[in-house]
Amino acid sequence: MRKRLLTLAVAVLAMLQTAWAYDFSATSPSGHTLYYEIISGTTNVGVVRPGTDSTYDNYVTGNVVIPTTVAYNGTTYNVTELRPILDSSSNSYYGSFESCSGLTSVTIPNSITSIGDWAFGGCSSLTSITIPDSVTYIGMGAFYDCTGLTSVTIPNSVDTINNGTFHNCTSLTSVTIPNSVTSIGDRIWYHYNTGAFEGCTGLT
Repeated sequence: MRKRLLTLAVAVLAMLQTAWAYDFSATSPSGHTLYYEIISGTTNVGVVRPGTDSTYDNYVTGNVVIPTTVAYNGTTYNVTELRPILDSSSNSYYGSFESCSGLTSVTIPNSITSIGDWAFGGCSSLTSITIPDSVTYIGMGAFYDCTGLTSVTIPNSVDTINNGTFHNCTSLTSVTIPNSVTSIGDRIWYHYNTGAFEGCTGLT
């Protein structure tokens, strides 16, 4: 009986570890519950999706404000990344707000330096976004299928527009690319064959 209970406890723990890909959660200034992963060896955290299962799709909606700092267990952490998480069962990554189709706007603070891979993928109601000058990295597929996105300005701090970054942003009509950009992604992106602006049929 004891062995059975131990086996069950291990199985439940494994399930929780699979479902919860974060270290803690906190309420944001906009009233949303956001989830954070502590970056090892630092007092920095990344905003992460709470899990990879489809039940976590659309976990935030409306206008989201990401804080500059967040407190947990007596420590104040700097919010520096929008971080992808790995689903070990499928070996696939999921972005911080991926599949949040009800997300309409997001305020990214100047503490953020990295908008990770797939960060806003599938956020079809997102119409505009301001990327602060603190951001130096915009990941692969960061805005893929953001079909409501109409315009975006890349800050001077960014030197690469990655593969698939704006894939299938069909409402995107203009993009401002600074002189700092030296590379725009081609048609090799993970297991998809797509360029940085491929499928942007409204781009004029």
